[in-house]
Amino acid sequence: MKGRYLSVAATGVALCLTAVTLTGCGALGLTGNNEVTLRVVAADYGDNPQNSSAAYWKQLGDSFEKTHPGINVEVSVYSWTEVDAKVAEMVKAHKAPDIAQIGAYADYAEAGKLYSAEELLSVQTEADFLGPLADAGKVKHTQYGMPFVASTRLLFYNEKLLTDAGVIPKDSRAGWQPKSWADLEAAAKKLKAAGVPTPFALPLGREEAQAESMMWMLSGGGGYTDNEDSYEIDSPENVKTFEFLRDRMVGQGLTGPVEPGRLDRQAAFDAFARGEVGMLNGHPTLLKQAGDKGIKFGMVPMPTADGTDHPTMGVADWVMAFKNGHKSQTGKFLDYLYEAKNVTAFTNKYDLLPVTTSGYRAMEAAAVGGGGPAPQLKTFLTALPTARLYPVGKKSWAGVSEDVKQNIGKVVQPGGQPEKVLGDMADAARKADGNH
Repeated sequence: MKGRYLSVAATGVALCLTAVTLTGCGALGLTGNNEVTLRVVAADYGDNPQNSSAAYWKQLGDSFEKTHPGINVEVSVYSWTEVDAKVAEMVKAHKAPDIAQIGAYADYAEAGKLYSAEELLSVQTEADFLGPLADAGKVKHTQYGMPFVASTRLLFYNEKLLTDAGVIPKDSRAGWQPKSWADLEAAAKKLKAAGVPTPFALPLGREEAQAESMMWMLSGGGGYTDNEDSYEIDSPENVKTFEFLRDRMVGQGLTGPVEPGRLDRQAAFDAFARGEVGMLNGHPTLLKQAGDKGIKFGMVPMPTADGTDHPTMGVADWVMAFKNGHKSQTGKFLDYLYEAKNVTAFTNKYDLLPVTTSGYRAMEAAAVGGGGPAPQLKTFLTALPTARLYPVGKKSWAGVSEDVKQNIGKVVQPGGQPEKVLGDMADAARKADGNH
């Protein structure tokens, strides 16, 4: 997913195809025989030409056309580094695609350019979305963003390092089950005493500071917004969270040699895969990276401030449909896209999570039966139905996220001022959101 947790192909060239043959990417609509051609723009989740998402979309278009005569499907697949910009260019040129599968939808919804999910989807399809993901797709209580794929986050730990440090008993078969931040701190101290270079990696660098921050905020009982979806970055819970990180983790030298504000997520993942990190928050792509390097690891839900349950963080990418006059045909294609077999065909290929209840159940059944995706994904899957997502329905979110990336690292430095820095962020966020 864009800049968040997928390594995506930066081909620089769009893979343009119809459901039947490779073609140019012309601006098509009605064809000669009263047929309709739906133009779809999608992001590439592959990291090389052999596993490009183009193959998935071609197969989907082929099978859809067989049962829906009169509707043709033309898909253009772009790398994540350019797909959002391509759609923006098309919209600016008044040549918006019928459907776009990209990273954000709120700007287009605010501008009145999108159909709502209710206008497009069957009742069955609309009701099938997992609740937190459907809610995250809403602007002013109306759903315009339809989730495409999702991921949750878990705490990864290196089994050998924790065992050698005495955190996990040598004869234990239960692994490690931390419940509170005190458990994390105690484990990190043992790892430090055992000479582990980075007991707990805290990547608050620009790459994904907004995600790492949200994971900690949620586990402290806070978040970017309150229950009414108003920004509350400077809540007492969030202030206490960053005071803990500043004083107990960074202040005691438990986060390694690289300053958190300068540590990017991928660098932290790479260090974990080299066996240099005891613990860190991660997403499904770390499964393969660490596994390929022979690292034996465990995964548990992120411990919370006091050991009581709080929501985990989820991330989603989005599908949206532009008002091009093809509402009926677009709705039929989207209903087909969200059938369980089509949802799991994509998520299984890229180690991602389904966004529908039917897809969720299909993946659960496959995991129980020993088929489908990696069994380790089940832990991520379990956390999905109650996950909290970024406030992506806010047009202001992009700016708020950038503010976090630039400034949150300062909060955990020695002498950092969580109350002031978070207060400044909150004031800017509320102003951008029009609530000031």
